[in-house]
Amino acid sequence: MKIKETNLKFKDNLTKRNKTDYLVIHHIGNINRDVSAEEIHGWHLGQGWAGCGYHFVVRKDGTVERGRPEWALGSHCKGSNANSIGINVVGDFEQGEPTQKQIDSLIALLKDLKSKYPNTQIKGHRDLMATNCPGNNLYNKLGKVKFYVNR
Repeated sequence: MKIKETNLKFKDNLTKRNKTDYLVIHHIGNINRDVSAEEIHGWHLGQGWAGCGYHFVVRKDGTVERGRPEWALGSHCKGSNANSIGINVVGDFEQGEPTQKQIDSLIALLKDLKSKYPNTQIKGHRDLMATNCPGNNLYNKLGKVKFYVNR
């Protein structure tokens, strides 16, 4: 899996994540245009966070960008940050649909991560807390995504 390195500069020292039980799928929500990991990083810095809370960002063209370092504790799913990796598929999937390139890249990324963390479960953000994320139009595809990841 080819990951585009972004070399984002984080505000604080990041904490090491010691456990990986979940691969958590998100969407941006409220924005259906393409958004980079760098833009998300700016938003999260603006909220007083250390920087991009997601470990990976899947762009509209299927490019996968590095957000937070994979080894670091994320900031994407309250109550589950200590034991999960956050993946943001860019778009508002309450309104729009993920592109086929995004789905293909998401499957490839999840396969790669499952090879490193074989006992992880793939979850939509809404499976772990009360939210609409990752939007119905992506959430409804997760069953098929999981099927292809586990083949």
